[in-house]
Amino acid sequence: MTTFTYVATDVNGKKVKGTEMAEDSVELIDKLRQKGLFCTSYKDATKNKAADVKYKFKTKDLSFFCRQLAAMLTSGVSLVKALQILQAQSENKKQKQVLLDIYEEVQKGRSFSEAIATKPGVFPSLFVSMVSAGEASGSLDTIMNRVSEHYAKDSKTQNKIKGAMIYPIVLLVLLLVIMIAMFTMIMPMFRDLAGDTEMPPLSAAIFGISDFMINQWYILVIVAIAIVITLRIILKTPSTKLKWDEMLLKLPTVGKLLRTIYTARFARTMSNLFSSGLQMVDCIEKSVSTLGNTYIIKQFEDVVENVKRGEALSVAMGRINVFDGMFVSIVYVGEESGTLDTILAKSSDYYDDEADSAVSRLVGLMEPVMIILMGIMVGCLLAGVFPILYSGMDGIGNS
Repeated sequence: MTTFTYVATDVNGKKVKGTEMAEDSVELIDKLRQKGLFCTSYKDATKNKAADVKYKFKTKDLSFFCRQLAAMLTSGVSLVKALQILQAQSENKKQKQVLLDIYEEVQKGRSFSEAIATKPGVFPSLFVSMVSAGEASGSLDTIMNRVSEHYAKDSKTQNKIKGAMIYPIVLLVLLLVIMIAMFTMIMPMFRDLAGDTEMPPLSAAIFGISDFMINQWYILVIVAIAIVITLRIILKTPSTKLKWDEMLLKLPTVGKLLRTIYTARFARTMSNLFSSGLQMVDCIEKSVSTLGNTYIIKQFEDVVENVKRGEALSVAMGRINVFDGMFVSIVYVGEESGTLDTILAKSSDYYDDEADSAVSRLVGLMEPVMIILMGIMVGCLLAGVFPILYSGMDGIGNS
């Protein structure tokens, strides 16, 4: 159903404006004719509303929204009343407007899934599918609880990764600041000591870099901006993005970490969708789409086709090199025992813990690497400065 705004005239020729829900424009005109109205113009109101507010729910906010909605639905509060309360309590203006639009659509008779579908980009496709499944099964409150837990765990994983990366990023920024300060502020202080004497190659190279950073710094800025823009353009190209995502999965330490994170996310999403009553093919496609890795999505195209032909998911997954053998075996056991959703839920918790450990190990590896790079840089600078310093002191002694 679509909400239309219309302008019509009645039998007396009086202009009438209003809104009406219909499948299409033909049904809209028929409904107005039955009311004694003759439509002169109409417009799809849902398209305009979707374009009015540019907002996307963050994972943390979506988890809180689902938990609050589930609590009210379980307590016997109607969906319309629950949406009214949530939009009234919202402190974010854009979020408040989005929820108000959804509340109005549901109040007019639309289903919750149809209402949120009129807001493209605001909610993840997984959320829309889960809501639709919950409405179809009559267990929207239970589904909202599952969705809340799903996004809560997703947010927790993201926060752990971001928190773990703070220290290495601080070290990297400190490294760059020290390098710029030494080349632009400290190195020029030793230039007078060199005089007209011929400098060793390393010293000449270091002073050359120093002069370039002081006098042609704008070139470095332009090059840095050009590299960033070029990389962004290249990575948006489908073929390049596919190769980049494949390369990340094959990196020694980072690749294993990413596979573990993807396995946990796939298992958790698959468990929620499958237990909600969605078809296996839909569960696979939607679960893989949440990973955000184009190489894995490409690999799973064959999996989907094989499952459509009647092949077991574990057998189809065993043919592609995406998840480790143990996870494929877990899926096989779940299929054979008829408890695929339960086993996937338990395995997602296991792989979440493994991902946390992998992130800690990766950060532990990055810290000494940064310190070693800092030591090498300082060592090279000292090696270039000491000959100049010694020659300057000899000059002072001879005088």
